[in-house]
Amino acid sequence: MAAAKRFLENSNPDTNQPNYKRMRSITPSFASVIKEAMKANFLENVSSALEPMLRRVILEEVENGLRRYSCRSLTRSPSLRIKALEPSNLRLIFNKKLSQPIFTGSKVVAGGDDGQSLQIILVDTSGEGMVPTTLPYPIKVELVVLNGDFPSGDTETNWSREEFDKHVVKERTGKRPLLTGELNFTMRDGVVSVGEIEFTDNSSWIRSRKFRIGAKVVQIGNNQTTVRITEAVTEAFVVKDHRGELYKKHYPPALGDEVWRLEKIGKDGTFRKKLSSKGINTVQDFLKLATIDTPQIRTILGTGMSDKMWEVTYKHAKTCEMGSKLFMARGPNYVLILTPICQLVRAVIDGQVYPTRDLTGVQKVYIQNLVKEAYGNWSSLEEVDGLVNEPALLTQGEPMVDEYPNVHQQQQPMIRSYQRNTILTDASEQLVEYNDWIGNPNYI
Repeated sequence: MAAAKRFLENSNPDTNQPNYKRMRSITPSFASVIKEAMKANFLENVSSALEPMLRRVILEEVENGLRRYSCRSLTRSPSLRIKALEPSNLRLIFNKKLSQPIFTGSKVVAGGDDGQSLQIILVDTSGEGMVPTTLPYPIKVELVVLNGDFPSGDTETNWSREEFDKHVVKERTGKRPLLTGELNFTMRDGVVSVGEIEFTDNSSWIRSRKFRIGAKVVQIGNNQTTVRITEAVTEAFVVKDHRGELYKKHYPPALGDEVWRLEKIGKDGTFRKKLSSKGINTVQDFLKLATIDTPQIRTILGTGMSDKMWEVTYKHAKTCEMGSKLFMARGPNYVLILTPICQLVRAVIDGQVYPTRDLTGVQKVYIQNLVKEAYGNWSSLEEVDGLVNEPALLTQGEPMVDEYPNVHQQQQPMIRSYQRNTILTDASEQLVEYNDWIGNPNYI
């Protein structure tokens, strides 16, 4: 009975006893467990949200510290100092404008007759103008393609790196990289030449229909960029498909160019076919016949070429570069010196020079027939340099002539080289005298 009593006492504890209260307080309730779990989850979420922001703040502070240190270290010379408050005093520029037009698959070069590669130069803009400068360590530069409408009027000379990157143009889906070639290079001593680069796509598919080429700094020395150097930007330009280059005209045309390089004559057009059927295949062939017999070449072209069209074509042909070569036609008693387009430079008959202004009608007809005969035998003429001993050339061993009237401004035994375009103008006493009766006077 005592044992049973003790069991009942133990199974029904008195809630008023101190030990009972102590035991109950030790056991957590379900609500408190949930509350603690939610609190822990909240702290974890806050920590995850704050971590990126804290990392960014710390990174910015470290970069600012490195930038200030880098700026203080550039003290080798005044031109190398970069002020922390003026980080954009340094900028890249292209030394020249681009040679245009630009076609896909063709090398992009600087403008001018030499066709040289572009150069990128580092300049300091802190003073008046742009002064070339250098940095004591190499600079890695990358070329990119930009939209033609960048920069806008608000940022024409000063823009942020973010604005620059926002206007970079990438290739169309499924296309090759828009700009290929040597796009990454290292600048030393403040200048670097751009290698061979070319476009793979035209510019007609973007809103501005024009591209620009930009050069940006990607690394300075052995560290990532810590100093702001403004990017270089070319002028806006159109990129055309390469097939357009196959049909383009030449300015100026060369003597050896095919005749369709002239204005109003298409590569596969009727005029080109008509001229080719008569053996007129080059610009030189065109000009020779135009000099000797203009009505004949107009007849070959037919009525489809109006007077206005002819003027455009002939004017374009007249800009041709003639070079310094002359051609000599010999006969039993005469020597003729002709330009590459069959205009007369000298006529020596029986050792006597005949100035054109003193020729009688009979003499003019006679010499004109000699020139036409030389034109018909053009392949047999002797090619001579424009600077050649005049008495030996013209007299073929005859005694030297003391003076040639209206030929020299000074008495020099030389045929001086003629200047560009002078052979296509009226008769002149300037260097050599060309007869104004050879060819149709309407075109001389």
